Amino acid sequence: MPTLDEAFRKFKSRLELNEREQKNAINRHTEVREHVRSRFAISRDFLTGSYARHTKTKPLKDIDIFFVLAESERKKYRDKAPSEVLDDFHSALVDKYGKDAVRKQGRSVNVDFGVVVDSDDNTDYRVLSVDVVPAFADGTNYEIPNTDTGKWMKTNPEIHAQQAKDAHQAYSNEWKGLVRMVKYWNNNAKHGKDKPVKPSFLIEVMAMQCLHGGWQGRFDYEIQGFFSSLADHIEHDWPDPAGMGSPVSDGMDARRKARAKVLLQGASREASNAIHLSRKGQNGEALKAWRQIFGTKFPSS
Repeated sequence: MPTLDEAFRKFKSRLELNEREQKNAINRHTEVREHVRSRFAISRDFLTGSYARHTKTKPLKDIDIFFVLAESERKKYRDKAPSEVLDDFHSALVDKYGKDAVRKQGRSVNVDFGVVVDSDDNTDYRVLSVDVVPAFADGTNYEIPNTDTGKWMKTNPEIHAQQAKDAHQAYSNEWKGLVRMVKYWNNNAKHGKDKPVKPSFLIEVMAMQCLHGGWQGRFDYEIQGFFSSLADHIEHDWPDPAGMGSPVSDGMDARRKARAKVLLQGASREASNAIHLSRKGQNGEALKAWRQIFGTKFPSS
């Protein structure tokens, strides 16, 4: 039977991409990038989001690909409604992947590869989907379409990536692992179809403040404190960490925040109980309790 630290480190490892998963992800996003480049004038494209920041959890889905349109495309799209560029990207992707696999979203176009997830969150090492984000350069920042507001929105994913890197280093290189664990909890099927915290990026944004004081050497205490701090602050407004987009917390109304608070408080209590079992020397029961919190990827033996 593993020690608690061994179990958490194995859990952390299970949430990281292995070589086969990385290869499939590279093949998929390269395929999409080549197709989009064949249909639009692109000045550069790069990976963004939690996949690029290494805070993506399992099962692997919605890899963000950022396409910076060339200046020759500006007159065609920038002075028009944001929906137009998304409509054209949608049509281009439908031509390759079919209408049932492609879906327009508020700021991107999603391509679903039809991968089935089993009961243990395994996908046969395959990525489920990618999100395609059109953009225009705006100095050192970018503008992306936002059909929720009907306007173009400023953003800078490179600032997000640097902030995540800094937070990780400041936390003895354990920050990203803790974020992935709580994101996995957020995806857990026992919550139903609705994730407690949406978007999951909000967990990452909150972690920049809720995880503080530096790594103390115990996963169980860190996670319990993380759940508790998230519950205390989930009802607050959380601005874009790059300081230019709409608040990340805008995706949650009062009802959703109240539900998330209850579920996070519950997770904090469950974590406290698991810690109590460990203190009593009941290692096996503690492992089972943590598996109950996180789901099937957490080892119980």
